[in-house]
Amino acid sequence: MGPAKVAVPSPKNFLKKHSKEPTLPARKKEQESKKLPALSVPRRTDRPVMGIQSKKNFVKTNAVAAITGLPKKPQHIYVDRRQGDKYLLETSGLVPKYIKKKDYGVTPKYVTQRSEEMKKAQKEYENNVLEYLKKKAMKQLSDEERERLLQGLKKNWEEVYHEFQCLSVEIDTIPKKLYKGKLESQMKQLEHDIDVIEKHKVIYIANE
Repeated sequence: MGPAKVAVPSPKNFLKKHSKEPTLPARKKEQESKKLPALSVPRRTDRPVMGIQSKKNFVKTNAVAAITGLPKKPQHIYVDRRQGDKYLLETSGLVPKYIKKKDYGVTPKYVTQRSEEMKKAQKEYENNVLEYLKKKAMKQLSDEERERLLQGLKKNWEEVYHEFQCLSVEIDTIPKKLYKGKLESQMKQLEHDIDVIEKHKVIYIANE
C-alpha cells in the first residue's frame, strides 16, 4: 500500500522548442540531380529574328474584305420593360422555331410501334375469347338422344313410383315420413323434367 513508485524525470530533460514538430525525411541526391523543366518564356539572351519583311498591303486587303464581306446581321432582341432591359429573342421561347422543323407533327416511331402492339394484343384477346365461347357453346340434342333421355326419365319415374307403392299403409314413424317425402319430391322432379322434354322438341345443352 502507499503511493506508486514512479521514476521522477530528470530536470535536464526539459521540453525544448519545436521538439514535438514532425521532422521531414532527408532529401535524396536523386531529387537534387533532376533538371528543371524547360521554360516556355524566352530567355534574356534570345534575340528576335530580324530582317523579315512582308509585301502584303494590309490596308488594301482590309478595305476589300470590308467591301466584299457580308454585313453582320443584328441580333433579334426584345425589351420587356420601359427601362430598356434587352434579352435575346431566340432563347426566350417566343420564336416559333419548333413548328418549322421537318419532322413537326409527324407521329414518333415509338408511338406507332406501341399502338401496333396494343392492336395485336387486342386481337389475341378477342381470339382467345372466341375460342372460349366456342368451347362453352350450346350443343343441340339429336332426336335419338332426346328420345333416349325421355325413356330413361320415365323408367326412373316408374321405379320411384313402385317404391312409393311399396310403402306401408300406416306411416307412423319419422323415418317413414322422411322417406315418403323424399320419394314424392323425386317423383315431382321427374314429372317436371318429362313434361319439359315432351313440350320442347329442340333442346340445347352446354359443352363443359
